[in-house]
Amino acid sequence: MNYSVFEVFRIGIGPSSSHTVGPMSAVNSFIAELRTANLMHLVERVVVDLYGSLALTGVGHATDFAVIGGLLGETPEDADPTTLAQRVDDVRRTKRLAFGGEGDIAFTAETDLLFHRDKMLSEHPNGMIIEAFDALGVSLYRNTYFSIGGGAVLDKAALIASRSTDEVPHRPVRYAFSSARELLALCQRHNLTIAEIVWRNELAYQDEAATRGKVLKVWQVMNDCLQRGLATEGILPGGLRVKRRAPALYRQASDVDGKLTADFRAMDMVSAFAIAVNEENAAGGRVVTAPTNGSAGVIPAVLAYYTRFCDAAPDADARDDHIVTFLLTAAGIGMLYKKNASISAAEMGCQGEIGVSCSMAAAGLAAVMGATAEQIENAAEIGMEHNLGMTCDPIGGLVQVPCIERNSMGAMKAINAARLAMMDDGGHLVSLDAVIETMRQTGHDLQSKYKETSLGGLAATVVYC
Repeated sequence: MNYSVFEVFRIGIGPSSSHTVGPMSAVNSFIAELRTANLMHLVERVVVDLYGSLALTGVGHATDFAVIGGLLGETPEDADPTTLAQRVDDVRRTKRLAFGGEGDIAFTAETDLLFHRDKMLSEHPNGMIIEAFDALGVSLYRNTYFSIGGGAVLDKAALIASRSTDEVPHRPVRYAFSSARELLALCQRHNLTIAEIVWRNELAYQDEAATRGKVLKVWQVMNDCLQRGLATEGILPGGLRVKRRAPALYRQASDVDGKLTADFRAMDMVSAFAIAVNEENAAGGRVVTAPTNGSAGVIPAVLAYYTRFCDAAPDADARDDHIVTFLLTAAGIGMLYKKNASISAAEMGCQGEIGVSCSMAAAGLAAVMGATAEQIENAAEIGMEHNLGMTCDPIGGLVQVPCIERNSMGAMKAINAARLAMMDDGGHLVSLDAVIETMRQTGHDLQSKYKETSLGGLAATVVYC
């Protein structure tokens, strides 16, 4: 297996990797395919049909916003959330858009962006069909796409190929691995850490300077998001009237003389960090899928905990080394979940989001705290084992309740998992491979109403106005 680190960590916008980043990327792919076929100049209308989870919770997850943004030629990594919001509002008002940033075409959301809430494409819960027409209404091109988790998108042909072959083709790497067992064997055989294995594999995609720069950029975007979340007050959009809590939590945690935080300052800070990131995500801000948007706060919170409370590095370069080690280790664990299960809540429930991010963060923290490869694998296993079976049941289809608080809980579990693993020698009964397979089976056994459809759980039992 040879995923890139940057297929695990993607820079994008909130509130959802599967429902916002993925659909925008799908539209980007569709436009690129039209350009390759030299059809762009003939397009006069585009129709987008959404199915399954994309339709059921699409409005709450800003799927309509993302699709229109993609039609305008915006990409998840480069779009400015504030500027894009104005551009999308203009499209809704004028019923015109600059398709792919080029030609002007008619677009009416009510007729050209359709939510099929009672239909699901058989290949995957997050499906969408995009079709372009000429001035006479003749179809020019049509393709089907699936948002498979963490912002990744495959068209129908690629998705089918990925299930009939060993994996979607990637570049050959030096140390390929498909399981935690294989990864540990590579570490032992070559006397390398998990981070070093992932680093050497990543060099198949770009050189050392570019790799280091891109990893540190991921942390910079994470940290910027965290800082914005700590400083921004107000009410989150969407209708639930959820008040941003992170600034108040941070103030309380910063009050070293306060009765509530005297003994729990670090723990309170972690909660503030995690909630800050996911409040920004819920508001549609710039985030890093880690490995999803719904769980985007766990890894930044744990890494911020490490940099502020644990790291004794003598200089900036050494601190950056630790950040790179943390993120590469976490990415290596995330690759195992992508390969052997899924990070899509529409397939796995929230165990595929918070559970995976908790597992990744536990591994990253253990790595920078000096754990062995066996202890890191144990930390990752503990992080998932105690999130098994977690449902995805967002109230009102919004990535707010219970999603935001779950990031705080996931971050705290990750720290505890790393600590527990490092108090032992790495030997344990349940392997990471076993817990990943258990997560996969559990996800398949969960009823669809508990997998990002907002048809069950808290979404069905909590009445809101």
